Amino acid sequence: MTEPSGIGAYFGEPKAPFLMVRPVRDARFSVTRLRCRLNGELSRIVSLPADDAYFLMFYFKDVMHCDLVPGESESEIRRYRQGSICLVDLAEGASIRLVSDLDSLAFHLPRALFHEVCEFSHAPAATSLRCRRGEVDDVMHNLALALSPLLDESEGEPGAVLQHIAVAICAHLLHSYPDRAVASGGPDLSVWQEKAAKDFMIDHWAKDFSFAAAAAAANLSEEGFAAAFASVTGQTPQEWLMRYRIGRAKRYLIEEGWSLSKTAASCGYADEARFVEAFREVTGVTPAVWRARWLQ
Repeated sequence: MTEPSGIGAYFGEPKAPFLMVRPVRDARFSVTRLRCRLNGELSRIVSLPADDAYFLMFYFKDVMHCDLVPGESESEIRRYRQGSICLVDLAEGASIRLVSDLDSLAFHLPRALFHEVCEFSHAPAATSLRCRRGEVDDVMHNLALALSPLLDESEGEPGAVLQHIAVAICAHLLHSYPDRAVASGGPDLSVWQEKAAKDFMIDHWAKDFSFAAAAAAANLSEEGFAAAFASVTGQTPQEWLMRYRIGRAKRYLIEEGWSLSKTAASCGYADEARFVEAFREVTGVTPAVWRARWLQ
């Protein structure tokens, strides 16, 4: 998994741009820029060998693929959104069938690297990470944008910049995706049920919908869904949706320059006051203060 040419060869892209660094001590962090074109192929099978590591994919564009598990039938083909991630434990390897073009960053992250980052920084000392499927992740989006120019450069070494980004990515994963199932005795919500519920909420994020409908998307009762969702994610469905809405609001405030009233209405809030209250709950400050700090 850690050949000098990166992991592009596993995707049929042996010449894919690739960077590797030892950000703390001995463990290696690697990232590969993947632009896979099927060029008429109906699909492409990608198989990663077993390794004491995690595999992380960040999607720059929507993609369609399904999982292949030895001895089992193929999973259904699912859409993975632009700006989302997949995080996979490679203890037993991993295989997918890719059925659309792929535009992404692929990371190989040894477990030893997370132990080193925990010692080096104030990252949580998590023993393992939760598998993620199509998780929208704004922090990874920003870090991926910071990495892209380094992979596109034809000359020079990224040096300290890559080291800092590598540590930031590992610390973010440890903070955001610890495996709570280890402590709770096992989740009541599968990764696919969680994805289905979050996909439903994202598809309807700016509307006033019933959380019973989100529970139904995960094939659960509303009461059972709320408890299982909180157990696995550490947030209630309402809290998760609020944070997603505020994340979208930040983009509108900065990238589009929208007014508070227009942003509130576009993000599913009945009035500006409720929007400001939710924004302050998530960020600790009002939208006006947050935007002023960002623009300084």
